[in-house]
Amino acid sequence: MTKTEEKPKRSLAEWVTFTIASFILAIIVSLVGYTWLNEKNQPPIISVSKKEAIREIDGQFYVPFEVVNTGGDTAESVQIIAELVIDGEVAESGEQQIDFISTRETEEGAFIFSQNPSKGKLNLRIASYKLP
Repeated sequence: MTKTEEKPKRSLAEWVTFTIASFILAIIVSLVGYTWLNEKNQPPIISVSKKEAIREIDGQFYVPFEVVNTGGDTAESVQIIAELVIDGEVAESGEQQIDFISTRETEEGAFIFSQNPSKGKLNLRIASYKLP
């Protein structure tokens, strides 16, 4: 290329495309920065609660529950235990495992008992989890 030759000027379409691509890149960089600055480095905070009324179907008592992770990290292999205590003794117990639950995620399930849970005390608790 000699000094007398000039570079071709950019067309309007090239400038519009460049502006749009730059805008998209700026949005992506801003979102990554925002996520990085606001990320909470908290362990999982997992809670379990009875969700709705107990149902009886064919002599079986279904106890729906809900598990919520309000912490900052994902938890794996979350183990939930339910114990039905009647007259001071554990009459029945059940155990479930949720593969993983991420931040602000909710999972639902049900424990099934052969005895009526309303005739005793039902204890639901998280027994354990592991970090990914």
